[in-house]
Amino acid sequence: MYPSEFEYFAPRTVAEAVRLLDQYGDAAKILAGGQSLIPMMKLRIATPQCLIDVNRIEGLGGLRREGDRLVIGALCRHVEMASSPLVAELPILADAAALTADVQVRNRGTVAGSVAHADPAGDWPAALMALETAVTIAGPAGSRVVPLNDFIVDAYTTGLAGNEMLTELSVRIPAAPRGGAYAKFERRAGDFASASVGVQIEVDGDRCRTAAISLGALGSTPIRARAAEQRVLDAASAVDALGDAERLVREAAEPFADTRGSVEYKRHLAGVLFRRAFMAALERARGRRVATLHP
Repeated sequence: MYPSEFEYFAPRTVAEAVRLLDQYGDAAKILAGGQSLIPMMKLRIATPQCLIDVNRIEGLGGLRREGDRLVIGALCRHVEMASSPLVAELPILADAAALTADVQVRNRGTVAGSVAHADPAGDWPAALMALETAVTIAGPAGSRVVPLNDFIVDAYTTGLAGNEMLTELSVRIPAAPRGGAYAKFERRAGDFASASVGVQIEVDGDRCRTAAISLGALGSTPIRARAAEQRVLDAASAVDALGDAERLVREAAEPFADTRGSVEYKRHLAGVLFRRAFMAALERARGRRVATLHP
């Protein structure tokens, strides 16, 4: 099927893109990688009157480190995340990059586009939710920064107004010794997750000084398993608390039944993936090499 007719613009600056968004409002869509938008347009699930292609705007791409933060530009592709030595400092993100979609999508799709799309089964929102992630948004009144957990408000719904665009993501790099991992179960390689879990910890011997556990494809938005995090933090030895933490992770999950599995099956997956991701994160915090957690 072919998309419905639309106007096409290729602005050279963020300010020009914002002016177009302000002019067209909800009738406009930003085109970055287009890996979600174009298929939706072909099926006429999305019928924008205007496409604003931001690929020619300088300064929106790439990765950089600013102090203790990793800054991910709005045009940073999945493949750049997979190959960057900066991302290697945060294995949870390297895992997500390796497990995202297929080669074609990884070469064109953008991390920021995935976050703005807010698919409940998307890899990047789930992985980034386990880190202290901030979203920078440009609009007619200037820029504003919001935490990721406030930015994603529901399935396919974010805090972006019709005349705003996402310009970058910023992630705090946890203090060493640290470890992180992202584990995902998919029916076939490159598929959306049936369930996924991200774990990021800072350790002091056998104890966790900080712990973040995020759940993907297990609710309408990524979920932080706060009770499980606290159980791990309260334990003299994090490993000894894994049984209780796994139960709390399953309880935190809010899955719905679909073609990828029943509610009970997905809750079970949540617990299994949590244990797998936590142990990988702990091994990495201890300085040991752990491969990406393929199913």
